[in-house]
Amino acid sequence: MRYISTRGQAPALSFEDVLLTGLASDGGLYVPENLPRFTVEEIASWAGLPYHELAFRIMRPFVEGCIGDADFKQILEETYGTFEHSAVAPLRQLGANEWVLELFHGPTLAFKDFALQLLGRLLDHVLSKRGERVVIMGATSGDTGSAAIEGCRRCDNVDIFILHPYQRVSEVQRRQMTTILGDNIHNIAIEGNFDDCQEMVKASFADQGFLKGTRLVAVNSINWARIMAQIVYYFHAALQLGAPARSVAFSVPTGNFGDIFAGYLARNMGLPVNQLIVATNRNDILHRFMSGNQYFKDTLHASLSPSMDIMVSSNFERLLFDLHGRNGVALAELMATFKATGKLSIEEDRWIEARKLFDSLAVDDEATCATIAQVFEQTGEVLDPHTAIGVKAARECRRSLSTPMVVLGTAHPVKFPDAVEKAGVGKALELPTHLRDLFQREERCTVLPNVLASVQAFVAQHGNRGKPL
Repeated sequence: MRYISTRGQAPALSFEDVLLTGLASDGGLYVPENLPRFTVEEIASWAGLPYHELAFRIMRPFVEGCIGDADFKQILEETYGTFEHSAVAPLRQLGANEWVLELFHGPTLAFKDFALQLLGRLLDHVLSKRGERVVIMGATSGDTGSAAIEGCRRCDNVDIFILHPYQRVSEVQRRQMTTILGDNIHNIAIEGNFDDCQEMVKASFADQGFLKGTRLVAVNSINWARIMAQIVYYFHAALQLGAPARSVAFSVPTGNFGDIFAGYLARNMGLPVNQLIVATNRNDILHRFMSGNQYFKDTLHASLSPSMDIMVSSNFERLLFDLHGRNGVALAELMATFKATGKLSIEEDRWIEARKLFDSLAVDDEATCATIAQVFEQTGEVLDPHTAIGVKAARECRRSLSTPMVVLGTAHPVKFPDAVEKAGVGKALELPTHLRDLFQREERCTVLPNVLASVQAFVAQHGNRGKPL
């Protein structure tokens, strides 16, 4: 399979090269030239498969020609063998035809383990084959960082630098990053917000001269391998609820649009999905677009759901590419306008086409806490704030009560005790066994100013397992 840039001017690449490239040379994002499409009969035949076997069938077309079947099967079995629940992604019922897909049974208790545990293994496999070493540089609003570090901590060919906004992630999220110690692991707290961190990473990819010849690799949601891995759990959930004989709807807490874009791809690959709900917090750029065709930057606000405290959604460009008929020239012009003005709208007919599938809702902290309290009272289940936003959006935007509604449960509630406490839920939350001593572990983190040159100098000084690059 070949991959092309959303902006149409970069060379097409293989999966192996896309894995190591991140942003395309023209500033766009890589997407498959052609999506695989599965028949109803194929999808039906997958019912009851173990998660890693289902993942192999769905992802094999994306890696074919670069990774052999036997190697890929072993990588997938090892990846999902680290999850604590035997179902890997179990469904839990909240109400009539309403379900939470629990995506927090991986090592770092967040949905990003599904992609980043796989990404680390894919990188090590490819780099070992090539005899290369790379630097990973990523930005996190909370969960990506710990999942990336956990996924890459044992990689022999990787040095990893993760930027997070100083004092703007939860304590559990921070400690999950800063207590994983190793010569190739570097946590950087930036005196700014998540968008500042993300802009630094993008600028570093655009000009990698500070690395003195070493390749920079992305682990944030622009990396195609992450999107690819997330497609699987949409099929996994739908199959348990009667697909492909019946349609399923999903409500997805999202800030960067990567997780819900995976659901959009699952639908385009043959899964019967009749509604995708974009669930956001008060940082509502995606809701403003879906509800009114207005995509523009605004003030970024800290919230109880910090993983969605994002103003510019990195993966949204991939959807815009499809909405513009996969016309890279038109998309490049649109993104140039956005860069110059900080806002964009699209033609009415294209927006109406998007609205046939997508709905959206922005949920503030007060409503988030009210939903946590309501669900606890009704079911005894404690939701994290991001999942609560997904539940609230599902209940407000649901088109059909006869269609199963699946809310993506993106994180374990223990990661966000402040939100749970504010919701008035009295249930004591305990860290899983493998993290029980998290608050006693040594931390290692460097606080740096919101200055690109300072960050790049730090990376250059500390790469190559502590030796200057």
